[in-house]
Amino acid sequence: MNETSMKLAERMVSVTYLQQAAEARAAHEKKIKILIEQGKCPIDGWDDATIELLVNDFALMDSNNFRHNSGVGEREAKIFSGLVARRHYGMGHGVGRSGDIAEVQPKAAGSSLLNKLTNTMVLDVIRTVGVKKAAGCLVVPLATGMSMVLCLLTLRRERPSAKYVLWPRIDHKSCFKSIITAGFEPVVVENRLEGDELRTDVAEIKRLITSLGPESVAAVMTTTSCFAPRCIDNLEEVAKLCAEFGVPHLVNNAYGLQSSKCLHHIQEAGRVGRVDAFVQSTDKNFMVPVGGAIIASFNTKFIEEVGKMYPGRASASPILDLFITLLSMGVKGYKQLLGERKELKTFLTRQMEEVAQKHGLRVLNTKNPISVAMTVPSDAHTSLTELGSMMFLRGISGTRVIATTDVKTIAGVKFIGWGSHSKNYPHPYLTAAACIGITKMDVETFVQRLDKCLEKFKGSKAPVSVLSVNGDKEAVTSTGEVVDEDSIDA
Repeated sequence: MNETSMKLAERMVSVTYLQQAAEARAAHEKKIKILIEQGKCPIDGWDDATIELLVNDFALMDSNNFRHNSGVGEREAKIFSGLVARRHYGMGHGVGRSGDIAEVQPKAAGSSLLNKLTNTMVLDVIRTVGVKKAAGCLVVPLATGMSMVLCLLTLRRERPSAKYVLWPRIDHKSCFKSIITAGFEPVVVENRLEGDELRTDVAEIKRLITSLGPESVAAVMTTTSCFAPRCIDNLEEVAKLCAEFGVPHLVNNAYGLQSSKCLHHIQEAGRVGRVDAFVQSTDKNFMVPVGGAIIASFNTKFIEEVGKMYPGRASASPILDLFITLLSMGVKGYKQLLGERKELKTFLTRQMEEVAQKHGLRVLNTKNPISVAMTVPSDAHTSLTELGSMMFLRGISGTRVIATTDVKTIAGVKFIGWGSHSKNYPHPYLTAAACIGITKMDVETFVQRLDKCLEKFKGSKAPVSVLSVNGDKEAVTSTGEVVDEDSIDA
């Protein structure tokens, strides 16, 4: 209630009680004032009541929620279902305008303010957890792959004659397909094997830039977060090359925001060379539903150009999810989650080493900060796909069993050893990752079931059938269950 209503209420309720209520309300409003004033993620997470108070206030600032509004346009945020309206707090206009996703929407002052605050809070978090020199960021309602497409299309405007994107191999379809979707020709740079690790072939990247001509290269697309035994690309050396030859450099940092090591390399690459943008997923780094990504840069002008490249308005849903989550976590809460993740990565590695030793296997020696790889039996009587299906059917998701012999063709390009990031990786293996939100119980459950699956797998004589459906493989387990390839390897 405002001050006038509070004064009128004194005729019915004791002034003392009303003063207590006003003080309680003022505590909520003080937090909101500081947030709008500073634009930074709060140090301590907010309670749900304060968050809902703010979001509801923002919603009332949008024209579709004006009591006197008479909308006669083609898009007036009319929402038929009450369930849908409540799910979105009555916000239906989205964010941005037809010419720029970052522009203020005239019909939606509340949604626009929420969007602006989300971007400034995310930038604050990025700086706080590791990339101190980040100059700007933009939260977009696109997953990582399409966000990379948006960055590449932005680069096309300033490099119209460029044709190629140099891509140190990372066996993930969306990374590769983003290049194709943006209309460029990918040039795959095979990784170098150093011990167990797969590392960036910087010399080959330099050779390709020179031979193709710097003006014909739209960008070099490197990767930080990846499945072991591939490691973080040598961002610093690639950034130096890109600065030397005037070639743009995009970093796929899909789930690397949760890793201080990934962020350190991005920060250093931006310091010693050229990094035009680094892109990360909202769901993988902030535990929200799939559908958003953060495009960040050391150059605010690039972020502005990306915003202008996005066609039309955009859904506010992923932005609203992130806004609420950041307020709920606070900087302290997020840092605590990152610390727990790092500790559990060490715990996961030790536990997998014990299982590996028991079964005559070994954990591969890599410096990957998130993912762990372990060799698997290569002389068993069943296909390695069976091991993946065993774990999946026992409730273990996220593991990838890599035979290193699979071949996959994507957009006419053949990848030998698909899944292993290499044409000839010497060991079949499986991976597990310690990502944000993982618990000690998750690790212990995984390790116990992995142990049992390995025992059964080594003793199994039952063959596994492999079907081909529309070009994709499906494994039929010894129990007759069908598990598609993406479910096994994802």
